[in-house]
Amino acid sequence: MSASAMREPEGVLPGPASQRGMRRANLALVLGVIALAPRSRAEVAAETGLTRAAVSSLAEQLIAAGLVVEAGPAAPSGKVGRPGTALGLNPLGPGGLGAEIGVEHLGACVVDLRGEVRAWRRREVRNRGRRPAAVMADLAELLGSAVAESGLRPAGITLAVPGLVGISGGVLQRAANLGWEDVPLAAGLRPELRAAGAADLAELPVEADNEANLGGLAERWLGEGPEHFLYVSAEAGVGAAIVVGGRLLRGARGYAGEFGHLPVHPDGPRCACGANGCLEQYAGEAAVLRAAGLTGLPGDWVALLAERAEAGRERVLAALAGAGTALGTAAAGAVNLLDPERVVLGGGYARLAPWLLPAMQAELSARVTVRPWSDARLTVSRLGRRGPLLGAAVGVVRAVVADPGRLAAG
Repeated sequence: MSASAMREPEGVLPGPASQRGMRRANLALVLGVIALAPRSRAEVAAETGLTRAAVSSLAEQLIAAGLVVEAGPAAPSGKVGRPGTALGLNPLGPGGLGAEIGVEHLGACVVDLRGEVRAWRRREVRNRGRRPAAVMADLAELLGSAVAESGLRPAGITLAVPGLVGISGGVLQRAANLGWEDVPLAAGLRPELRAAGAADLAELPVEADNEANLGGLAERWLGEGPEHFLYVSAEAGVGAAIVVGGRLLRGARGYAGEFGHLPVHPDGPRCACGANGCLEQYAGEAAVLRAAGLTGLPGDWVALLAERAEAGRERVLAALAGAGTALGTAAAGAVNLLDPERVVLGGGYARLAPWLLPAMQAELSARVTVRPWSDARLTVSRLGRRGPLLGAAVGVVRAVVADPGRLAAG
């Protein structure tokens, strides 16, 4: 990933009247420009409207904080005189630490300020029904090893989880596929990090979000997500991220995107959520494996289905076509309601897309009739199942770019 991963830095600081507040806002302004691509001090001044003297002072502060480095001669400007020195993001500066709790796996990822992956860890482990403390202990060990490999000092941790996380980001209120309710995520992770010998990580800010939300944000930041799109993904359950105007639509309490619990057949089987006929009962892991006759087989469910679909197993092909029909029905309702530019399949669905897309396209074409629709608007994420963990890690460094004053005090 390149610095383009950091496009559209969100310098969301309000403009306080104090001199210190203005300097902090200007630090974000300068770093946001440098994050897009290396630039000379003169170029930064021209793009921000700040004086060259102000940019030089701010740049020195960012260099002292380890956020920016001098990256060699700037690109020729066509003007007379020697080119200036380009300023770029420091590849050895603060990193972003992403963590993921899946029903069947744990993950850890460290990225540098440019969004480049410096360490990646994934461990297959059955977390369904396990005590949160035991899961957090395994995750803490994984995070410590990823940070050690990366050689970077993380600026924070973001945790991707398969369930409902309120706007505060502190509590996993419900994760039906894990069997968890009201789990304090940061409070649960910190003591396990200390026990794993990673006391420095335990002192970092810890945020959490739904895995589909983070996958959708990664698609926007690192993939090909347009301004308005619906991101649909699956692991054990089915989730979605709704991106409007380039930003995540969270809803009043942060629960938007529960795509798996849209009713596709109101009189259908009962879902774990308590309702009947939810999409998850037709396109979720358990439902598709059951329809394919693969229940109880060991191994990753997506790989099991893909291998047998590639071999032409008729029952598997029928199960995936049925899941595609249900997904298309639900997606058509969302398209009619939200008018996205695109529907993007991510997570496990990205690997299964060759067998899901035909039925999805048929449903969307038949049901989206009040506005123009074409099959080209249904696409597959190139990030695949890596999206949520990448979104978690990159979100940390984007927050640094948006407010470097937290690390560049002065």
